[in-house]
Amino acid sequence: MKIFKFTKGDFFGGLTAGIVALPLALAFGVQSGLGAAAGLYGAIFLGFFAAIFGGTPSQISGPTGPMTVVSAATIALFLSTSTDGSIESVMGAIIASFVLAGLLQILMGVFKIGSLIKFIPYPVISGFMSGIGVIIILLQLFPAIGLASPKTTIDVVQEIVPALGNINSWAILYAGLTILIIYLFPKITKAVPSTLVALLAITGLSIILDKSVPIIGDIPQGLPPIHIEGLLSIKPGFYTMILEAGVTLAALGAIDSLLTSVVADNVTKTKHNSNKELIGQGIGNTIAGIFGGLPGAGATMRTLVNIRSGGRNRISGVIHALVLVIVLFGAGKYAALIPKSVLAGILITVGIGILDYKGFKHINKVPRADAVIMIIVLLVTVFLDLLVAVALGMVLAAFMFMKKMSEIAEEKTTVTDLVDLRLEEGWSDELIPDNIEKNIVVKHLDGPLFFGFASGFTERVAKVKDIKYVIIRMEKVPFIDQTGLYALEDAILSLEQRDIEVLFTGLQTQPKVRMERINLIPGLVEKENIFKTFSDCIEWLSKKHLT
Repeated sequence: MKIFKFTKGDFFGGLTAGIVALPLALAFGVQSGLGAAAGLYGAIFLGFFAAIFGGTPSQISGPTGPMTVVSAATIALFLSTSTDGSIESVMGAIIASFVLAGLLQILMGVFKIGSLIKFIPYPVISGFMSGIGVIIILLQLFPAIGLASPKTTIDVVQEIVPALGNINSWAILYAGLTILIIYLFPKITKAVPSTLVALLAITGLSIILDKSVPIIGDIPQGLPPIHIEGLLSIKPGFYTMILEAGVTLAALGAIDSLLTSVVADNVTKTKHNSNKELIGQGIGNTIAGIFGGLPGAGATMRTLVNIRSGGRNRISGVIHALVLVIVLFGAGKYAALIPKSVLAGILITVGIGILDYKGFKHINKVPRADAVIMIIVLLVTVFLDLLVAVALGMVLAAFMFMKKMSEIAEEKTTVTDLVDLRLEEGWSDELIPDNIEKNIVVKHLDGPLFFGFASGFTERVAKVKDIKYVIIRMEKVPFIDQTGLYALEDAILSLEQRDIEVLFTGLQTQPKVRMERINLIPGLVEKENIFKTFSDCIEWLSKKHLT
């Protein structure tokens, strides 16, 4: 592991990424409900260990928008079950969820699940990420106007209008100025991160004006305690909730990280190791969780900042974490003065940046099914549940895919009279007597015979009339599943009840093995009725009826 491969670009990349990560870590910590320090701890531990053990050398890891949304929902869920409403009483369960997420990610890497992420359809990812962006924006509307945010997006929508009567004018001014600086300052120079400029400038303005606005408050200095005691005293009633939260965080963190790894590959022209990246993320999230830090993932914006500043090797991620350690030890008392509305402004721009504008732009140009899936996933993500949104999107996408494949397979499946086929292919008309040739049809199957194709196959067979033989050509059928197998069996039974003999040609290994296991061969179709080639079948028919 070449962690100590070091260039000047790695130093400046890590330094710049650490500066950019600071306001985001504080903002994500506040949004989660655990406090700014939790965001800082997560950025330090995850950033450090993911850099060392991960599979994307230029990646910068830490709390991200999507992971913070799920973490906040998890924390709110545990708090709702607390008897005294204090976070200390459920801290063990919260920590357990974070640690479990990390351990699950390690297992995902060990069992090489990272390579499966590529099978998630784009509409699902698009709707999910845009939904995360909408959640971040909605949950920051109240802090931006100087009020505490409701816990859910539904509550935000229901309560925002009444809340407008209690706006803190200074808070909304600070939030607005923060957003303006973030978007306009890069037009002046990109040498200094605009997020950091906004944080320092508006916090300074707030201190000078000394107006009454909510601020972060005390931030612990020094390294955090290890939360082992809480892990050993978790109530059994929390076990299911911990498992659900851990699985959700692990899956989301894997997707978030590997998408960022792909972005890094595109920019650096390298190739990341997906499974190793998951192991690195898992180690980082496990250790961060033990210290009370927020779980996170590979952060796209911070990774790109690192790369554009010259960072290419693991040491840049380590330097990014060390920059935050220095802040933790020396600047906590100053960070405590940051207005929450400034952090809200920063997070609103993060939410806006997560929205998939490309997907929205092409929504009327992509297949309607894809557009519908994207919108459904987005709405379920925002107003119901993130894991349900992804699961529902995957199920819908799978059904749409099967439907499309079934339609394609049916279009390619043909039933041809042997007379027409002979004329079409130009072989001799002396092989089979005319009276027999007219009673033979050839059914061409093209593509896998699976459950989406079964009903159409049965219907086509039922239309075959007044014949003695059906030749089923299987040269282009590489796979048959259980439903397709039973559909084929039903079709053969239906034909044999009408005294129609079934012949197979070109039967491939997988379909043949499956048919033998359920005794379709030789129970319904004898082995002598199975031919390697179509020519062998015609020759057999010729001999049978000429002798």
